[in-house]
Amino acid sequence: MLSERTAFLIFSVIALIGAVNVITRRHPVHAALWLVGTFLGVAGLFLTLGAGLLGAIQVMVYAGAIMVLFLFVILLLNLDAPPDEGLSFARGASLLAAVATLALIALPLARAPELRAAATPESPVADASAGQVANVLFTRYALPFEVVSLLLLIAMVGAIHLARRPRRDETV
Repeated sequence: MLSERTAFLIFSVIALIGAVNVITRRHPVHAALWLVGTFLGVAGLFLTLGAGLLGAIQVMVYAGAIMVLFLFVILLLNLDAPPDEGLSFARGASLLAAVATLALIALPLARAPELRAAATPESPVADASAGQVANVLFTRYALPFEVVSLLLLIAMVGAIHLARRPRRDETV
């Protein structure tokens, strides 16, 4: 059987290959399918860390429900038009956000090389049951949970509004 370290490395490579392909694929449906591979790699990472519940949630919620929503929006928006190749404000802002995100990730890692995984087999996080997670989620983190739910609803309504084609008798 594989050691934990080997399994962690294999799932890390799966997640990284999927993530690279998400951002390099030109067709949005292909990118979304590579995102499923990334989600499955992350679920495997959760399993190697002893967080089976989070791994199962990753597969059910993200690789299942969220991907259906992504594919629905992609198909609803009809993104078959070729992307603009020029440098636009959106591309520049995206590049700036990517560099800032990488800096925010790299700075703490450079300052504290002794960081270890938070969930060890002895920690209470690794032994959390679904009931304990639900109790904390719906009591202590109820407001952030509802805010995220509201943001997802707003994003979905906005995507449907953007994709809505005007009727023949209606002007935009």
